Amino acid sequence: MSSRSSKYEIEMTKGPLFGKILLFAIPLMFSSILQLLFNAADIIIVGQFAKNGPQSIAAVGATAALINMLVSLFVGVAVGVNVLVAKFYAVKNDKAVSETVHTSLMLSIVGGIILAVIGVMVSKPVLLAMGTPDDVIDLATTYMRIYCCGMPSLFLYNLGSATLRAVGDTRRPLYFLAISGVLNIILNIFLVVGLHLDVAGVAIATIVSETLSAALVLICLAKSDQSYKFEVKKMRFYPDKFTKILALGIPAGLQGMIFSFSNVLIQSSVNYFGSMVMAGNAAAQNLEGFVYMSMNSVYQACVTFTSQNLGAGKYERIHKVLGACLVIVTAVGLIMGNAFYFFGTEMLGIFTKNPETIQYGLNRMAIICVPYFLCGLMDTACGSLRGLGYSVLPMVVSLIGACGLRIVWIYTVFRVFHNLTVLYISYPVTWAITACVHIICYMVIVRKKGWNTK
Repeated sequence: MSSRSSKYEIEMTKGPLFGKILLFAIPLMFSSILQLLFNAADIIIVGQFAKNGPQSIAAVGATAALINMLVSLFVGVAVGVNVLVAKFYAVKNDKAVSETVHTSLMLSIVGGIILAVIGVMVSKPVLLAMGTPDDVIDLATTYMRIYCCGMPSLFLYNLGSATLRAVGDTRRPLYFLAISGVLNIILNIFLVVGLHLDVAGVAIATIVSETLSAALVLICLAKSDQSYKFEVKKMRFYPDKFTKILALGIPAGLQGMIFSFSNVLIQSSVNYFGSMVMAGNAAAQNLEGFVYMSMNSVYQACVTFTSQNLGAGKYERIHKVLGACLVIVTAVGLIMGNAFYFFGTEMLGIFTKNPETIQYGLNRMAIICVPYFLCGLMDTACGSLRGLGYSVLPMVVSLIGACGLRIVWIYTVFRVFHNLTVLYISYPVTWAITACVHIICYMVIVRKKGWNTK
């Protein structure tokens, strides 16, 4: 293997942290935004050109929470891959890095196929159970089934890019998504405007684009001369690495799934207010996604920097990583969240020209976008715990503090005060509570370990 001097990698265990965290997070932020553009392009194209208008927007939006629930398990597995590769790479354990990478890629293919089959089978029954309106259900089912067929590609990209992130390379995934994002937009226009395929067209465009991004990541890994090089002959499940990935990733994935389940309950509650509310909610969710994923890049930085410094025994830097990440994520959340709400009318107008739909979207953004930094604080504190190798603890805290309280809110407060404002308030309330508990858990752990906090 060559020396570790790749221009794409970042040295995380030495030198100033703040600038390096930004250098890591900013390309990842743009990568996440480009990935979100897949779904945003779907909403914009069907909103402006599909014959069904608001119903098509509502159909795509109605599937968001369900899709997130299906993919959350493997997003959690990607966290496990990130933590393991980062720790092994920091101590130059090339064999362990290689085995972790090939186990994760094998898992992405097998798991993606299994989840694709499940998704196609359960799409309509689950959407019906969510109370999806009659004028939306067929369109939503079509979109969901086609989207699920692209699960193997989606997971292959996510787990492959998790490997690159673990060594500090967040730029090449950005380049790959830029290429596939352009393809997605071109295909959207061709299939919806040209061939009039409605939601089926945008779903096909999305999975073709995701397949391209997955192929580019795989080629990147195959051409590497480092320990994370992809070689077909090494593709298998290495038992010890497989167990460690699942031990770290499954709790994170289950947390994401139950988070998504609570969002499914909220989406089901939104559905009962009709297709116009659903359309406004879907458009606002897409805008909020850009803020969330920007903050999530800081979470990813916190996980990776913490893991590498833990592996290198640089405990004093772990505290500095968390402090810097909390400052950065607060700034990102406050600036972007408030800016999106301030220009909400214009931005929602990109998705739809219907004034009623725009107003419903603004109502949601007023309650969720403005205090969105609280969500960033919650996730970043959770990321520090995951980077330290604690996976079950942040899962339990998140499930009780965010998911559990949100579900209780729906069946108590929302049932008494049955309006959208009360429903949406459940988000910032649960974010704030869970963030505080995560930070307390971190303080208890570092004190118990006896690590210097100065």
